[in-house]
Amino acid sequence: MRMIDIIEKKRDGEELSTAEIQFFIDGYTEGTIPDYQASALMMAIYFQGMTEQERADLTMAMVQSGDQIDLSKINGIKVDKHSTGGVGDTTTLVLGPLVAALGVPVAKMSGRGLGHTGGTIDKLEAVSGFHVEIENEEFIDLVNKNKIAVIGQSGNLTPADKKLYALRDVTATVDSIPLIAGSIMSKKIAAGADAIVLDVKTGAGAFMKTLDDSRDLAKAMVQIGNNVGRNTMAVISDMSQPLGFAIGNALEVKEAIDTLKGEGPEDLTELCITLGSYMVYLAKKASTLKEAREMLVKVMKDGTALEVFKTFLTSQGGDASIIDDPSKLPQAKYTFELEAKDEGYVSEIVADEIGTAAMLLGAGRATKESVIDLAVGLVLRKKIGDHVKKGESLVTIYSNFENIDEVKAKLYENIRISSEKVNPPVLVYEEITK
Repeated sequence: MRMIDIIEKKRDGEELSTAEIQFFIDGYTEGTIPDYQASALMMAIYFQGMTEQERADLTMAMVQSGDQIDLSKINGIKVDKHSTGGVGDTTTLVLGPLVAALGVPVAKMSGRGLGHTGGTIDKLEAVSGFHVEIENEEFIDLVNKNKIAVIGQSGNLTPADKKLYALRDVTATVDSIPLIAGSIMSKKIAAGADAIVLDVKTGAGAFMKTLDDSRDLAKAMVQIGNNVGRNTMAVISDMSQPLGFAIGNALEVKEAIDTLKGEGPEDLTELCITLGSYMVYLAKKASTLKEAREMLVKVMKDGTALEVFKTFLTSQGGDASIIDDPSKLPQAKYTFELEAKDEGYVSEIVADEIGTAAMLLGAGRATKESVIDLAVGLVLRKKIGDHVKKGESLVTIYSNFENIDEVKAKLYENIRISSEKVNPPVLVYEEITK
């Protein structure tokens, strides 16, 4: 088999065989296929696309390029959830305890964030003492005992995907649905899940800016999952404005606690219940989505989910007293209010730019080497559609430095007020099950 023949075949729009895709992934991972030939194939895929079978084959070849996590010793159906990212996306911190409270095992492998705010691990590390450096055996024991545990990502999970993503990043082939879908699904499958729920974002703060692109990506990932034996469903949700109110690590932990108490933002609560319903249903803990929703609302209202969160934090060394006393979370030195310059209705909150403002405060990483300030960030006081009076606070800014002129300018530029009433955006656009 020759790489040039594979490139030529895909360039001409033909379907690659399972063996040809495996040959490419094996060779590129091992270094026997050079970057220039891999780049040529990526560009051919970018223009010609891939069939359902090719997408499944590419995903599984990347899965098999490195370690695969064996979760077979965990009792029950393991359901993983993946979000395609966004601003103020605190769903994992709420969802984990919520579904674990219903006996769904949550064996979560998470990473650190690069961008607006930290990843799930960064957020959890705002809780004093919490750590993810645990051995696989302890990880499995914790999930069996508490139904939830979080561990750091394995260093050798899908090495083919890591190499290909770095290459795509510098060859203008990132924006390819088959390649994005294969990249995301390979990591989820290698992490050992039996079933997968996908939260595909759409809007200004999302990787996919349009509903059509988000729908195409969601369908591609659902097809891949189901084609390789993982029961997979997707929800397309709004990210035109930040989810919830808080943007920043300790601030998001506090918001997660509020949400588990049933006192969180309406949009964050609703999305968590929607995603959780699919997780509970796929884990066969409920016979319908309606029944799953009712069960989730109950454990949120009666405090069971909050108790699970306490146990989870304590089991991984965290100070669970922050649940009753959130002031024990990292605190910023200064708070400032961003006051509205006009009266009217909030018409736009550009999610990705608001995220950038939080990153300017230190809430996120501009590079892998950046150090996150866990205390800082933003709390929105208004969302799209809300009425605001002149002088009323739009955002509370939490900072560890006094000069925040650049941050304020960024926020004013990207929170727009209209004299006419504006309707809030739809939260969940579509749910894709096949």
